[in-house]
Amino acid sequence: QVQVVESGGGLVQAGGSLRLSCTASGRTLSTSAMGWFRQAPGKDREFVASISWSGGSTNYADSVKGRFTISRENAKNTMFLQMNSLKSEDTAVYYCAAAKYGFAGSSPRAYSYWGQGTQVTVSS
Repeated sequence: QVQVVESGGGLVQAGGSLRLSCTASGRTLSTSAMGWFRQAPGKDREFVASISWSGGSTNYADSVKGRFTISRENAKNTMFLQMNSLKSEDTAVYYCAAAKYGFAGSSPRAYSYWGQGTQVTVSS
């Protein structure tokens, strides 16, 4: 069974940075697309960013484009989300997800494996 675990969340002031990590175990995910989603209180889970199996293709939500960077290290079965210029509206629980295939879009239905989430709180 595949397990994905997020880390790196915390409390940061507006304008600051955080780096989230997602590590997978159970099998290699080097052939799987991976993504980040987030859910703020009272809101639906929303897409943040995705990355193809090789890292050669990335996709971002408009709200984070230019501020967040998704990357991966397949040799370590790990994915990252570098978040800069954080805003209060970025406050949410951030979830890591892994897809069954090498490319996946922004729909949560494309992802089969999910972490438990890590809280990111941005104070204004």
